[in-house]
Amino acid sequence: MHWTWHDGSKKWSKTVREEISQELFERAKKKIPGGVNSPVRAFQSVGMIPRFIRSAKGDRITDVDGNEYIDYVCSWGPGILGHAYPQVIKKVMKSCENGLTFGAPTEKEVILAELISELIPSMEVSRLVSSGTEAVMSAIRAARGFTGRDKIIKFRGCYHGHSDSLLVKAGSGALTTSVPDSAGVPKDDTKNTLVAEYNDKDSVQRLFEENKDQIAAVIVEPVAANMGLVLPEEGFLEFLREITKNNGSLLIFDEVITGFRLSLGGAQQYYNIKPDITTLGKIVGGGMPIGAYGGRKEIMQMISPDGPVYQAGTLSGNPVATTAGIETLNILKNDPQIYERLEQKTKKLADAARKAGNGHVCVNQIGSLMSVFFTEQKVRDFESAVTSNTKQYADYFGYLLDRRIYIAPSQFETMFISDAHTEEDIEKTCKLAGEALCSLDF
Repeated sequence: MHWTWHDGSKKWSKTVREEISQELFERAKKKIPGGVNSPVRAFQSVGMIPRFIRSAKGDRITDVDGNEYIDYVCSWGPGILGHAYPQVIKKVMKSCENGLTFGAPTEKEVILAELISELIPSMEVSRLVSSGTEAVMSAIRAARGFTGRDKIIKFRGCYHGHSDSLLVKAGSGALTTSVPDSAGVPKDDTKNTLVAEYNDKDSVQRLFEENKDQIAAVIVEPVAANMGLVLPEEGFLEFLREITKNNGSLLIFDEVITGFRLSLGGAQQYYNIKPDITTLGKIVGGGMPIGAYGGRKEIMQMISPDGPVYQAGTLSGNPVATTAGIETLNILKNDPQIYERLEQKTKKLADAARKAGNGHVCVNQIGSLMSVFFTEQKVRDFESAVTSNTKQYADYFGYLLDRRIYIAPSQFETMFISDAHTEEDIEKTCKLAGEALCSLDF
């Protein structure tokens, strides 16, 4: 498709092939809910047909119709090195030859656990699982088991996976589809989930005062990345650390997105805050399905078979996934300049968007993460995030997609930059994003 102008309005005319994607989407809708296996992939909020991807290499993805795009989704975060990184692929293929799963311990599990602890010292002991959702669910169970308390505090707009007790005022796909609270979740499953406002110390303080000696943990995305990118204000994370310590509660950092992305030691290293429990996903698996949760030894000793908190998984510690994770983390460990390179590329994109937006957009950026919000307000929490004009975002998305730039098909997701993005592709994206913003009716 490309933009055409008729009487001052924007309309679409098709120039980019999408016939095969459309055919696959129609087939998928008959056998898969909404035609996709994760809601945001349906392109509903941008009013378009989702692209079915055939292959990916470096910073490019290619769809089934043969269209090649510069990719800023990066599989929603895991692809920090870019797609199909040769060293990782080589190790994974060799691992596959030895078997895909054993349901028994392997040396690789030990190596990955040791590596996680080395890079994120607060994770003295960790347990591998198969997804970020599973990691968070298990971390909360551990916190409740350790403290003997039931209630937890989360923040409106923060997304911690799709377990029942956390689908309360959630972000990510739940926000995108305007269904922040899911049907099918009994009230009893959420009655112990208290909701505070991100970057609002007073809202947290009130919940602690109203629920004295009842709060097991506060769980937070240290950098919120599921209502679009929202940065913690100065002193906010420090406040959470202090109030949890003072009240006998645990602080859980959900670093599924920020872990190994903001720095080698994640957001907790970036901000110099030590949580009690950390959850990981995405990068820790190097592109394979994996998650991890871990923390202080005395907390993690509550986990079965050491303690009474039960958690298990058939594919936990999968040998192929751990292989990809070990190789990816070692590459990051041995290339400390990577984070500076990522920061420079992302800042260039952010600066270009701010300039072209001319005060009509808010651009939030940190490290290799960024979001363009279509609002003149400063975006600092859920309330300000949802002032964004989603129609303008859809127009912006469509303009870029037509010019082979692939960004998140939702205002309330985050843009990811990889080490594979070339300076040429960054410059091209800056130019086209500027054109897209200048074309809009603010």
